[in-house]
Amino acid sequence: MLKRAFVAPDPGRIRLRFASRAVLGIGLAVALCGAAGHSLMATISGGLAALLALFTVTDPTVRGQAITTALLPVVGLPVLTLAAVLHDVPVARDLAFLAVVGAGVYARRWGPRGHSLGVFGFMAYFSAQFLHAVPGRLPELYAAVLLSLLASSVVRFGVWCYERRLAAPVAVALPTGAAGLGRITTRQAVQATLGAGFALGVGQVLSDQRWYWAVGATWWVFVATTSRGETVVRGFRRFLGTVLGIVLGLAVAVPLHHEPVVAAVVVAMSVFGIFYTAAVSYTWMMLAVTVMASMLYGLLGVLDAGLLVLRVVETAAGALGAVLAVLFVLPVTTHSVTEAWVERALRCVHTCTAEAAARLVGSEDADPLRRVVELEATLGRVCLSLAPLVHPLNPVKARKRRARHVLALLDDCAREVRGLAFVAADPEASHDIRLAAACWRVEAAVQALTEAPTAGQDPRLDSATATEPTGAEPVFAHLHALERALLELAVPLRRSSRIPAGA
Repeated sequence: MLKRAFVAPDPGRIRLRFASRAVLGIGLAVALCGAAGHSLMATISGGLAALLALFTVTDPTVRGQAITTALLPVVGLPVLTLAAVLHDVPVARDLAFLAVVGAGVYARRWGPRGHSLGVFGFMAYFSAQFLHAVPGRLPELYAAVLLSLLASSVVRFGVWCYERRLAAPVAVALPTGAAGLGRITTRQAVQATLGAGFALGVGQVLSDQRWYWAVGATWWVFVATTSRGETVVRGFRRFLGTVLGIVLGLAVAVPLHHEPVVAAVVVAMSVFGIFYTAAVSYTWMMLAVTVMASMLYGLLGVLDAGLLVLRVVETAAGALGAVLAVLFVLPVTTHSVTEAWVERALRCVHTCTAEAAARLVGSEDADPLRRVVELEATLGRVCLSLAPLVHPLNPVKARKRRARHVLALLDDCAREVRGLAFVAADPEASHDIRLAAACWRVEAAVQALTEAPTAGQDPRLDSATATEPTGAEPVFAHLHALERALLELAVPLRRSSRIPAGA
């Protein structure tokens, strides 16, 4: 786990730049809040707003990121106002919190912007509980949030906008059903609301002051997950990261939070850790979040060992609420989500191959390299959906082996498609007429793998095997290897009617 978080490949040093810019942007926001004379409560609120703006805004274009960032206070400030106004009305406060949870998860149906605004709205309500915000504090909190968003935007879009020099990432939308409860985001909104209700009730039994931790744990378990398997795994990782963070917090935050300079350094290191590890290890990200929260509680003067232990218990309650909700309320099964992502990946393989073939026969409009980027983004989502099946704690070894086999063969497909695309980009590449036949065989194999399961092996797979390309040029070598990988995929994908059998 440590190797995965800190030795994982970082092409273009994107994660390093992402984390370093976050420290700079949040640091500037906090410094300006302090210079403006804001209280510690308002400064923390501003720093949190800057962190969320830099972390959650993930639109594929810089322009889109700027628009979403500008919309954050439009959503966040009214929610903050609602939380402050209802601070002393417990029943209304709790019901409003659950409504914010449901709306925030439902907003994911509108893509990255909906996701960002949903997270910011939820965290505005959450931070009001964290800081015990009341109406009299609102003007200062508004000013701190707006100033911090401005400061972080200056860093992100002005001082260090490294995205302008990068190709726009491919946004991979969630696989959705039809309307109503057939849509995954609708089901998750219901699940999150009921799970948060359970967490809120248990959390208040555990503590009438820090109950919101349990609700926060439920919320963050749902973020970036689709199926029940993904949610269960994420809940486990959140709990593990929190426990590890508490252990480190006892060793660092408890004895050192009285030293302002040391506290500032630890918070900065935690921010760096959150951003640097987020893409590769949710456990390590949660460790960094927990250490940062521990130090902030120290700065607020309420930190002790008992508080840290309470955080572990509240986190467990929140994770349990999420797990119960996804298991028993409108469950979205792992196999159904995995089936959708695997099918999308296979169709993307076919599209990449067709684009490469078109480019090789002279089409200037064909762009196989762009399709390769889309394929790699889709495979990232396949890996996430299969994570519950390949997790070390999965007791069903047959499913684990099958899932690993699927991942390995899809990686083979991606490697061959990538090689084919690079060959196609060469102006001296072959224009051999056999390309059309070879690409047809790839299309036939993909159709055989993505159509409804039937008894026995699809006859088109047999025909593809019988007509394997024999060309020695690189393009035919890639096509031959791609066909072979697709044919081998028939074994794990056709062993049952599910692709693959799920949790």
